[in-house]
Amino acid sequence: MDKERVLEKTNHFVKDKLEGEGSGHDWWHIVRVRNNALDMARQTEGADCFIVELGALLHDIADHKFGYTDEDRRRIISELLIDLEVSNEVIEEVIYIANHISYKGGTNKHSLSTIEAKIVQDADRLDAIGALGIARTFAYGGHVNRPIYNPELKKDAGKAADGGSENDTISHFYDKLLLLKDLMNTEIGAQKAQKRHDTMVEFLNHFYAEWNGEN
Repeated sequence: MDKERVLEKTNHFVKDKLEGEGSGHDWWHIVRVRNNALDMARQTEGADCFIVELGALLHDIADHKFGYTDEDRRRIISELLIDLEVSNEVIEEVIYIANHISYKGGTNKHSLSTIEAKIVQDADRLDAIGALGIARTFAYGGHVNRPIYNPELKKDAGKAADGGSENDTISHFYDKLLLLKDLMNTEIGAQKAQKRHDTMVEFLNHFYAEWNGEN
């Protein structure tokens, strides 16, 4: 198996599928997740960087948020990697990552069994928080026509809206983003997440102050 060829062909495949996607799960999201995942893998004893990179590249292919099922994803990933002469063992590792790391609205309670999956999940969650997470959250809010903020839907500042993240974009911080730092699998992921979490808290403090005319 020519690993460089596999990664090159997989890059082209994923870029073709996701370039220009408008919900924040586009090609550049994949690039950032891959880069972060590889950085963590290189600092983690026993992590297979090849599996981590493949898993990061393919983690959003045929995802449920685009209307696909786990079996759809298994078929699409298998067809790609079999054609590239990747071993069945590696294919199963990559499919496991793609089928088990998604947040799924907080309903995903699966306990990941491989360090590679834990690293890719951390990298994916890191891209949902911090400055990039803020940008992606508002991009997605515009994509689905959510208002930025509606204080009438809030119990009070700093708590999620009664109806969850469908109400406005600011609610999404409390429904998901501010929770992610405590859900990291790896020590390095937790360290990175804390910095990004602090960025979001600072942003929200400025947001409410400006909303209320205090700044």
